[in-house]
Amino acid sequence: MSDLRQRASQNSMNGEEKSAKHQGLAASTTPIVSTSTPPRDRRGALIAFVSLACAMLLYTQKRTHTALPQSYALCSRTGQDIYTVDTAGAKVQCIAVHDAQIVATGSLDDMREDWSDLAVRYIGAGSVVVPGMSDSHAHILEYGASRLMDLEGAKTMEECVVVVKNYILSNPDMKNDPSKFVEGWGWDHTSWPVEQWPTAAQFDQDPVTRGRSIVLQSKDGHALWVSPSVLNSSAPYPEHVEGGIIRRDEAGQLTGVFMDNAQDLVKRPALSEGDLERRFAITVDDAVSNGLTSIHDAGFDPLSLEFFKRQAAAENMKIRIYGMTYFDEHGPYWGNTTAPIIADTTAKGKLSARSVKIFADGALRSGGAALYEPYTDNPETNGFMRIEAALLNVVIPQFLRDGWQVNVHAIGDRANGIVLDAFEAALKDVNISASRPRLEHAQIMTTEDMVRLGNLGVIASVQPTHVISDMWFAEDRLGPERVKSLYAFRTMIDSGATVTLGSDAPVEVMNPIAGFHAAVTRLAPSGQSPHGPDGWFPEQRLTRDEALRGMTINPAYASFTESLLGSLEVGKTADFVVLSQDIMTVPAEFLLDTKVVATIIDGRPIYGSI
Repeated sequence: MSDLRQRASQNSMNGEEKSAKHQGLAASTTPIVSTSTPPRDRRGALIAFVSLACAMLLYTQKRTHTALPQSYALCSRTGQDIYTVDTAGAKVQCIAVHDAQIVATGSLDDMREDWSDLAVRYIGAGSVVVPGMSDSHAHILEYGASRLMDLEGAKTMEECVVVVKNYILSNPDMKNDPSKFVEGWGWDHTSWPVEQWPTAAQFDQDPVTRGRSIVLQSKDGHALWVSPSVLNSSAPYPEHVEGGIIRRDEAGQLTGVFMDNAQDLVKRPALSEGDLERRFAITVDDAVSNGLTSIHDAGFDPLSLEFFKRQAAAENMKIRIYGMTYFDEHGPYWGNTTAPIIADTTAKGKLSARSVKIFADGALRSGGAALYEPYTDNPETNGFMRIEAALLNVVIPQFLRDGWQVNVHAIGDRANGIVLDAFEAALKDVNISASRPRLEHAQIMTTEDMVRLGNLGVIASVQPTHVISDMWFAEDRLGPERVKSLYAFRTMIDSGATVTLGSDAPVEVMNPIAGFHAAVTRLAPSGQSPHGPDGWFPEQRLTRDEALRGMTINPAYASFTESLLGSLEVGKTADFVVLSQDIMTVPAEFLLDTKVVATIIDGRPIYGSI
């Protein structure tokens, strides 16, 4: 067995001690990329340097054609350009990988001293390495569906119908078979020049879409727009839906829009295995190209959960998925009859489903977020709860006692307050470190509830790109005072809360660098905000260190994997990303120019190369 294999075995016992040694050496030793024998004089030094440079150049040219060895070190030639995201925030020159595990961190000299047979790979000039990035809140299959049809680019109801028409015409099977069901995702009536809800009748204005069964999901996932055909086939409808809205016109006629819980009334055929596989593949390709090594899927329904189980059994999981199983408030309690899926983090164990997802209210964009006071731009309503507070107080402690993490979608200040009440009552009898409850979104919270969030240890799972989407209409909707409590990330962290970052894709782009930029600048990609170039409520910006932790170690903690993922430390799994530039130091206006050079999972490149 090689020296490295022996050391890797030893590291399983004394990893923390070794890591501390390497980090200390890295901090005190100038990085050296030469052999361990120093040149005897200047001429010798020059010859050695030139020889080494030529060897490195030849190696770099050939390395893309050479298989990555089982054991290797990844290093920077120029300094400590690897962000470990350990508790000390250390930066190192190299990490050593054996199989799928990090076995050493530190300087190259240290590596060569300990392991003579170690192959070395180098990142490019200006590049950095960060731990594998996680999206703490996304919708995997829904994102794949959204990429099939670009409804978000349409800026009127009529343009949306044209997008659907072109989609039909570009798919021969669908074009030639009017009975085929058509589904899409992404329309956003709040971005249209005239904000109005779409109507079913619009589909019958075009001969291609007329008479077809069409269901389109809104950008925020909280409303469905359907065609007259679907409207008729899903009938009859109740007069009211608890926790939802069936939109009607002034004459009381159905308009073809169903919100929140009312979406369940729309009848749709089950997706085929091919449909599911195609959507999954699209998402995975986009995820790894953006540097994501794991995704927290915010809502496994029974169909998607079974699909991911099949994918895991067939070892088709290229990335790590942490799933939240959807709770139907109208169905039976299942926390004591269903076993959580708790995977290890080996190459084969990439699926976990140990949390439950509960919806408390609707969305701000569609006016369904539950507020204490009425909407400023629609005083007739203050939104609605999708689940009764009494039921929350029953099922939350039940799930926690039965070993489930509880993650609750809560947008409005009233919804967040009600959910925190339920958590506070339940956590009196439950170990907080064992349960790690989460508020998904936590968008509008009173100052008192943000303090309570920190005191209770409830994780805030937030989406920074929502900030730069909603900042343009938020004050009109909430008023000048209440809007200050929207996306108050700094106040949350200062109150002691653990904040983990996600995208809510397909609601926003699946790009963690976009989330990083939004978190630290609170500016649109154009550099603009309603409050000017310093950002929208700039006092709520995160530091770059907080943002990096929010998409690496904090998501690992939020998914119970911090002992194996989220930082680059000895004994942890070798999930990491090579970025084209240093996101921790580059001027903010250039952050979005960052490219993903390589995404590595279990020590092997899944995107790009090293």
